[in-house]
Amino acid sequence: MATPLPPHLAHYDAASSRLSIPYPLRLPLALTLAALSGSVLGLSQGGLEAGLRFQAENTHRQPNTKTGWYLYHKSKNYHTALGGVKEAFKMAGKLALWVGMFVTMEEGLDRGRAGAVRMARSFRTTVAEDDKLVEGSRDFLSTTLAGLGTAGLFSAWNRFPAATAVRTMKMGAKVGLLFGVAEDAVGLMRGRRVGYVDFVKRRLFGVAERESTAGLLTTAG
Repeated sequence: MATPLPPHLAHYDAASSRLSIPYPLRLPLALTLAALSGSVLGLSQGGLEAGLRFQAENTHRQPNTKTGWYLYHKSKNYHTALGGVKEAFKMAGKLALWVGMFVTMEEGLDRGRAGAVRMARSFRTTVAEDDKLVEGSRDFLSTTLAGLGTAGLFSAWNRFPAATAVRTMKMGAKVGLLFGVAEDAVGLMRGRRVGYVDFVKRRLFGVAERESTAGLLTTAG
């Protein structure tokens, strides 16, 4: 038996969400995974840099006794561990920030596109009905734009030169496109509506939209 969602998530339909995970759950999950990944990368990179820095700073005073070498390596290990931990916290925070921004931007674009459709067609919907419109807008376009926007903000934050910013934004758009297509594929396998797939079905095969969307049109009329 499926565990019911908390009251504040009751109106969310997991089946219609990206990766079958509602946004209020997907965001903290993405933040957690990003923080863990950042911690691992930061621990490795920070430890390596701290160890090399320690060696460079102490090149002119190499020990010449067994006890001296023992203390040298003990001190080096301490600096390596400390540097790794510091960098792990920094990298975890940075990666979580940008991943959280990407996920939030993606969800915002999904809902913004659905809102534009609702306004264009003069829909007056309930929250549950609005989620059906959002479901049809959850596709690779929002993800690509979210990747592009996140990369643009990242470039602006780091004050990249124009050429570097353009390359970064192109990479962000490509990654967003690939991730979005993968999300669409998973969604289709799980029975989620994908807007452009419904469009192709209607145009080429005359397949009608789901009854939920037809109900919205009837209500609006």
